[in-house]
Amino acid sequence: MTAIQEVSPAESTDSATDATDATGQPYAYRRTELVEPDWRRFPGWREVTEAQWRDAQWQRVHCVRNIKQLRAVLGDLVGERFYDDLAADQRELATMSMLVPPQMLNTMSVDSTDAFYADPVRRYMLPVRSDRDRDWPSHPHSARDSLHEAEMWVVEGLTHRYPTKVLAELLSTCPQYCGHCTRMDLVGNSTDQVVKHKLDLKPADRQDAMIDYLRRTPGVRDVVVSGGDVANVPWHQLESFLMRLLDIETVRDVRLATKALAGLPQHWLQPRIVEGLERVAGTARRRGVNLAIHTHVNHVQSVTPLVAEAARTALEVGVRDVRNQGVLMRGVNATPAALLDLCFALQGEANILPYYFYLCDMIPNAEHWRLAVWEAQELQHAIMGYLPGYATPRIVCDVPYVGKRWVHQLAEYDRERGISYWTKNYRTGIEHSDPEALRRHYPYYDPIRTLPADGRAWWAQQAS
Repeated sequence: MTAIQEVSPAESTDSATDATDATGQPYAYRRTELVEPDWRRFPGWREVTEAQWRDAQWQRVHCVRNIKQLRAVLGDLVGERFYDDLAADQRELATMSMLVPPQMLNTMSVDSTDAFYADPVRRYMLPVRSDRDRDWPSHPHSARDSLHEAEMWVVEGLTHRYPTKVLAELLSTCPQYCGHCTRMDLVGNSTDQVVKHKLDLKPADRQDAMIDYLRRTPGVRDVVVSGGDVANVPWHQLESFLMRLLDIETVRDVRLATKALAGLPQHWLQPRIVEGLERVAGTARRRGVNLAIHTHVNHVQSVTPLVAEAARTALEVGVRDVRNQGVLMRGVNATPAALLDLCFALQGEANILPYYFYLCDMIPNAEHWRLAVWEAQELQHAIMGYLPGYATPRIVCDVPYVGKRWVHQLAEYDRERGISYWTKNYRTGIEHSDPEALRRHYPYYDPIRTLPADGRAWWAQQAS
């Protein structure tokens, strides 16, 4: 049974800072037991039973989709200024529509309006207008599809960006919508600011086209199955697609991308899903294919006993690894203590391998979240030496037209203007005939708010 305690998430996720003085180390590890916060502290959920809470369908039905529903859950725990702030953001700046599963909302602190404002999970799941950068809400070089994935589609939804790897976007929905979503141009419902692109093909036709391309392209060995989120694909469709993938002799790695392992772990604990995953894992094992689940956890508050149970169950039925790919965000996890707290909870308590932390991508209205490359370099340095080597996450910058690069791999760096330059050793799918692709320096841009005065003045002049 899930251990439930009446404890605010903030109380259950103290960093080890208090113990620092006693050890003399910049960070002092102390093991902390995972806790499922008591959802009955919310006025709207006071009568919800544990059986209901563990039910995936109940979680989906009771997702918070608008301010009216949020009010019904929170009652008077949060004041009017927050709701007004949230409404303004939805009207003026939000790139993602609101969709918060009860599981995610339950990991936020609602001790007071100020506590809710300060909560790290709230900051990226329920962004408000006052969070955003007033001077530079968007970088001048921000873009809806900042990584140019759709430009590299070889068939609809299949991005062939790296020589041996592809990304298969099976659908454009998730069980939860994160404010910083890198695929905000496609994923989720349209907002007042963003009319989303749509997938045109029927799911079966899209999957047929993907399988056909992979059969014809033996150089691809690694397939990330994503979306959206694979937890929103009807299981019989997902299992059929995965079995067809596993039948392609040249495919050797299959990764299932699902934020739902953390945001809706109840989905991955349903008996029919567990049984289906066991069938897929067994087939992968017999064929010598590495099957992994990649999830997305950004703060230690989100690591609860239910999340650990879902990860452990996946491993028990034969999934080789469960790994985490987080996103570095100011106000969420951009300190050494916050990152290490999260990594120790993932690795030590939930059997989830800390794998990557990405710099937040250059999408519109994301400048308040983004870190400069030099800040990410400092964070990488700060977390070294505490975790096992295999569980020490790499902090990476996903450079447009380049791909993932460790933050120390840049070729040049103009700190005053916040422009770093990067090189690469392969062509993307749209550069096969480009003779300069492997010699070009590709730019990436720091948030303007992190620059010295001269750098900020330079960008203001460019904008004018």
